[in-house]
Amino acid sequence: MEHPREGKPPRCSVHRLDYSTYISRRTDAIADQTRQARKEREEYDKKLEKYRRIQQSVEHAQNAISRQNPSGGRLLKKKMHAVMSMGRRFDREAEDMTQLPEVEEAAFLRFPEGTAVPAGKTVLELNLPELRAGERLLAENIRLHVSGGEKVGILGPNGAGKTTLLRRIAEELLARQDLRAAYMSQDYADTLPLDRTPVEYLAPEGDAASETRARTYLGSIRYTRQETSHPIRELSGGQKAKLLMTKMMLDGVNVLILDEPTRNFSPISGPRVRGALAEYQGTIISVSHDRKFLGEVCDKLYQFTENGLIPVEREEL
Repeated sequence: MEHPREGKPPRCSVHRLDYSTYISRRTDAIADQTRQARKEREEYDKKLEKYRRIQQSVEHAQNAISRQNPSGGRLLKKKMHAVMSMGRRFDREAEDMTQLPEVEEAAFLRFPEGTAVPAGKTVLELNLPELRAGERLLAENIRLHVSGGEKVGILGPNGAGKTTLLRRIAEELLARQDLRAAYMSQDYADTLPLDRTPVEYLAPEGDAASETRARTYLGSIRYTRQETSHPIRELSGGQKAKLLMTKMMLDGVNVLILDEPTRNFSPISGPRVRGALAEYQGTIISVSHDRKFLGEVCDKLYQFTENGLIPVEREEL
């Protein structure tokens, strides 16, 4: 039976081992396969680059040759046939290369020290008589006080207006000069420059030191070399989420405004992300349906209703 999305047959393996031995052997096997696959790809890339130079040279000669030299044209035609045959051999070689292991590794995220907001400082004092989306009334009498260091989670049904409220909060806090706030929207296109590469996004200065640092961070969140140089729009939702989180880390923001921050993280990366946010010294205001995130990260919870925000006890999750 083939996988409905990939069109490839499923694979599995059976081991009669205790779990710790299995994990150890699996880890070693993955490391060996990864080293072999990367070595083959490095060698392949070098040969491919040489092939491309030859191909470009022959194409340039064909374009430049005089029509008064038909014998020279026939010779170049033979050379081009040889080049095309070489290209087909490269295609077959690529198909036979050792595959990179199909495993998922946890994202490594850690916010820097020094992002705390003093506990007595008012981060947000919100008093909205009403919240609207166009002509539609979403809620009335919304009041929310947030002090430095608090981590606030807002929950409620889809379509109630939580995202509209968070966008309203983001507009206010991003304009503050006494805070370093960052906003993660549900639609990453709201904040990510989709036509730029991840390296350009993390290192807008463009100098060698900044780009090296950006590549180091991207490597720590399991970006491949190809992903670092392709436009952000080509990334998966999970890779975009990790990129946004990394940008927030590098910018040293002290207030995070997060709309469903864990929704695109895998079950493997999820615990690391929740752990990083739980240890974060700054202030968090978030909307989420993720009960684990709300329970492990947030110290204050509110239910969004049409009559405002109602406090929720953590035990009620």
